[in-house]
Amino acid sequence: MKTAVIVFPGSNCDRDLAVALEQVTGTAPTMVWHRDTELPDGIGLIAVPGGFSYGDYLRSGAIAARSPVMRAVIDAGGRGIAVLGVCNGFQVLTEAGLLPGALMRNEGLNFVCRDVALTVANAQSAFTARYDAGETIKVPVAHHDGNYVADADTLDRLEGEGRVAFRYAEPINGSARGIAGILNDAGNVLGMMPHPERKVEAAHGGSDGRRLFEGLLAAVA
Repeated sequence: MKTAVIVFPGSNCDRDLAVALEQVTGTAPTMVWHRDTELPDGIGLIAVPGGFSYGDYLRSGAIAARSPVMRAVIDAGGRGIAVLGVCNGFQVLTEAGLLPGALMRNEGLNFVCRDVALTVANAQSAFTARYDAGETIKVPVAHHDGNYVADADTLDRLEGEGRVAFRYAEPINGSARGIAGILNDAGNVLGMMPHPERKVEAAHGGSDGRRLFEGLLAAVA
């Protein structure tokens, strides 16, 4: 599977994602600069990494969402190509309109950086097919603006359509209904605040994140 990682000024997790994707797919991803206007042909996954795009000025992810490359990302997502946004990438996807809701400051206004327990809420998507519904996994978080918010109707719709992919097993940031990751209505776009790319091998203290990439690889293949 050919993959691409989008790189913005201020990205600091793009290399982590690139290493994880190469380990799982056997092929190094294409690193795509934010000012590019096209994506490589034959891409099976577009990954939008964590970090602090544009220094989180204005609002986390808001400036990056207007970068030239995001037009191509939005078009690809609309055509069914898998798009994964992690941490700041999740923020970018909501700001770009690929996912509903927004990410706000953590409830305690503190930066949270540690391993957290996640409950797999949906094991039917390409991203989550290697997990069991209700399973608890451990994945790191590192965020200051990870509090997912949306109006009640949107939250009810996400719940009713099975689009909540992951929940926090314990409260950490005030996120509405404990939401840690959501899918778009077609199931090919996933935004999640925790970092699966930081749990892909035993040296990381666990490999629960690896199964997300393996499931996607199998689905695309």
